[in-house]
Amino acid sequence: MASFFALIMAGGGGTRLWPLSRRSRPKQALTLVGERTMFEHAVDRIASLFQPEDIFVVTGEDQVESLLIQAPELPRRNFLVEPVGQGTAPAIGLGAVHLRRRDSQGVMAVLTADHFIRDVEKFRRVLTAAAEVAEKGHLVTLGITPSFPSTGFGYIQQGEMLYEVDGFTVFRAERFTEKPSPETAFQMVESGLYTWNSGMFIWRIDRIMEEFARQMPDLYDALMQVDAVLGTPAYEPTLQRLWPELDSQSIDYGVMEGAEDVVVIPVDIGWSDVGNWSSMREILPADRDGNVVVGEYVGIDTSNTIVFGGKRLVATIGLEDVIIVDTDDALLISPVEREQDVRELVRRLQEMGRKEVL
Repeated sequence: MASFFALIMAGGGGTRLWPLSRRSRPKQALTLVGERTMFEHAVDRIASLFQPEDIFVVTGEDQVESLLIQAPELPRRNFLVEPVGQGTAPAIGLGAVHLRRRDSQGVMAVLTADHFIRDVEKFRRVLTAAAEVAEKGHLVTLGITPSFPSTGFGYIQQGEMLYEVDGFTVFRAERFTEKPSPETAFQMVESGLYTWNSGMFIWRIDRIMEEFARQMPDLYDALMQVDAVLGTPAYEPTLQRLWPELDSQSIDYGVMEGAEDVVVIPVDIGWSDVGNWSSMREILPADRDGNVVVGEYVGIDTSNTIVFGGKRLVATIGLEDVIIVDTDDALLISPVEREQDVRELVRRLQEMGRKEVL
């Protein structure tokens, strides 16, 4: 088998989990499940598949030290620092340029630092199966079997079945659809032909570089300039010069929607992108009244409420479908149905210059 590498994307901010998530403590640094951070969970669940020197992390300068503390087993040189975040396509491209020096024919798994996966063993098995498929030249994406008609995720339409690998079925990926309307999402889920786009991909390094060259020539040109100075004193200045000039672009729009030979492997692994406070219901147990509680809490006639407490007791009376997040310097109270407005709240705080709570 070809060399197998992991590239963990760890650059997100997670503003929808404010006030727990901050610029200095993004989502991947939060301890939401057990006593390990989301990033620690991400590294733990692939530790049996990859040697530490084969696990790479793309992140921002302000996150490196924190991530190194969380995963001291990873070599410092494996933390690839973007001068500025420009979306997942440039981040993955930077990772691919570094990995191709190790083995241009190697396979890379693009993974996330801030998602939750309940069935870790199945996740490891599907990664291994996907690597076998990727060796054939396919661009592999992991599709999550949808549990409800979400309008917040992208969808992948399954085409013809190609083959089975270790009990997983591989389909041709016909089409990527971004965040559909409620009616369309319902129809997609009912058809059984669509999966959620997990944002996790497995491919040969040379294949993704071919797609960058074909579909994102400006990015490819920048990556080749970076490649030319890897391991030299000119690397950092070159990166600092090129990266701010790149167009911000996701790998889905920039590459996957127009890529050749894309396949999808549907899998049910208990996945959540932990994209908002309601997603806590997917990853944490609820009490008999449907409340999800972290911290010290007492409630009367309270149901379907999410409570993330801090150092003090949180008490509620007569609440239903409410989110309460208590931190040292900020308290969020919101109806669950308005949680999408947390991003707007963060934007308003930015306009007010309240950097101390961002």
